Amino acid sequence: MRLYRYLFISLLIIVCALPIFAAGRVQCASLTSHYVPGKVGYCALLPPGYDSQPGKKYPVLYFLHGLGGNHMFLVQSGAWSILEDAEEDKRIGEIVIITPEADNSFYINSKDGRIKYEDFFIREFMPQMEKKFRIEASRAGRAIGGVSMGGYGALRFAFKYPQMFAAVAVHMPALLEQLPRGSSNAGLSSFMGTAFGTPLDEAYWKANTPFVYARTANLRGLKIYFDCGDQDDFGFDAGTRALDKLLTARHVPHVSHIYPGGHNAQYVAAHIEESLKFDTESLGLSENTSHEGTGTQRKAK
Repeated sequence: MRLYRYLFISLLIIVCALPIFAAGRVQCASLTSHYVPGKVGYCALLPPGYDSQPGKKYPVLYFLHGLGGNHMFLVQSGAWSILEDAEEDKRIGEIVIITPEADNSFYINSKDGRIKYEDFFIREFMPQMEKKFRIEASRAGRAIGGVSMGGYGALRFAFKYPQMFAAVAVHMPALLEQLPRGSSNAGLSSFMGTAFGTPLDEAYWKANTPFVYARTANLRGLKIYFDCGDQDDFGFDAGTRALDKLLTARHVPHVSHIYPGGHNAQYVAAHIEESLKFDTESLGLSENTSHEGTGTQRKAK
């Protein structure tokens, strides 16, 4: 299996490969948590009308970064520029996007109990953001998304807490149906050990994958989108196909695409506007969103 030989380098490329754009208002800060050691950074990307309309509340998208990234991901990758252009051209509605720092947590409570990231995100982070920014605090105005490890985390949160999110849209989610054996598994420990233990605790990993919740959760009303490149460097396209198959078997409506491409910044840049359109349409901010490409659009039977 091609897994993880260039994992850290590849995921850093996702963060750093594209230029930084100064346009738009980005507010970055940090907060102290009861669940996560030290301070946790975050960035909020505020739409053009945020300051001029002080009485208006905005829908929110929590966007989760990948392994090796941080809360500056959307700013450093240039995705904020893509978002601004789409808003100015009225291709998507205005939305606040917030990215929290997560290190290599996989957005779960760690096996050793030191980092309770899931508790932090659900119990602390979202409530604090709802106090700090003029964003919706209800399911109808809240979406979640991410890339790679962040795609894993976003799917898991959405499937585990479907009553909290109206939509989930992710790119190249870090989905594996099973852990590789031998040396590949040993290599994974250096990246996944923070969350799942060293050596990797396979039972703990299995208990926390998005597949667990996708099999049993009541996902009625949750809008679901996910895509991956057909040449994904870590084989996540297989996991993406498996999730599509699982949701289809359960008659859960969703949109799934396998596009040409690998696991890199270019892939994200090519498709992030599509997920933003999906999110804003799902939150009632835009109409006539199309999802083009090789993939499936599943409706309940």
